[in-house]
Amino acid sequence: MFFYFSDTVREIGYLIIRVGIGTMIMLHGFPKIMGGPETWAFLGGAMENFGITFAPAFWGFMAAFAEFVGGIFLILGFFHRIAALLLTFTMATAVMFHISAGDPFMAAGEANVAYALEMGIIFLGMFFIGARKWSLDSYFKKKRRSEA
Repeated sequence: MFFYFSDTVREIGYLIIRVGIGTMIMLHGFPKIMGGPETWAFLGGAMENFGITFAPAFWGFMAAFAEFVGGIFLILGFFHRIAALLLTFTMATAVMFHISAGDPFMAAGEANVAYALEMGIIFLGMFFIGARKWSLDSYFKKKRRSEA
């Protein structure tokens, strides 16, 4: 009985996770989106790990966009699953980038594989869970049902 949580408490818990992780990835993506074509080309260079060598600035912009706008969408619970899936792919690319660069799996204060892998796991879980009750996705879903 002590560990029983109502549906409302579970919804609050997931809302905290969604807003917290969304805020952190948005803040992580903001300097990348503002970095411009030079930063985007560097980021997009990670696609070479998948044999994609054309348009690195485009791929880098898409990664920065996924982090910044995807973070906003997670916070709002708007197109939540699409944002979470795009962020999962972005983190998979980041994992490959760090592995190919020879970065350590875990190291304090250094670029490492673990952060991107952990975030990728979180985003994949968020994809399967969905935005839940307190989200714009839920609001619009209810609104569509009432109009039908």
